[in-house]
Amino acid sequence: QAQLVESGGGLVQAGESLRLSCAASGRAFTGYSMGWFRQAPGKEREHVAGINWSGGGTSYLDSVKGRFTISRDNNKNTVYLQMNSLNAEDTAVYYCNRNTNHPPMPWGQGTQVTVSS
Repeated sequence: QAQLVESGGGLVQAGESLRLSCAASGRAFTGYSMGWFRQAPGKEREHVAGINWSGGGTSYLDSVKGRFTISRDNNKNTVYLQMNSLNAEDTAVYYCNRNTNHPPMPWGQGTQVTVSS
């Protein structure tokens, strides 16, 4: 059964960094572009970043461009999100899944990122 397990979240101060990881089972991961999504309290889930299968193509939400970097290790079935210069607006539960051009897999539990100002 396909599984997505996110980790790496935490409580940080504004300006600090975090690195999120997403471990995916092969069926969820192999051959697919992947994405990171987030959902803040009272808001809809939004797409934050995406990366194609080879890792050579990426895309970002305008508000995170220049601060976040998505990457993947296909040998480890893992996707990463390096988040720098965090601010309070980045506070949310972060999820990974197949990117928006594919049907999503069942969502994992996500990882909470809280940025204090």
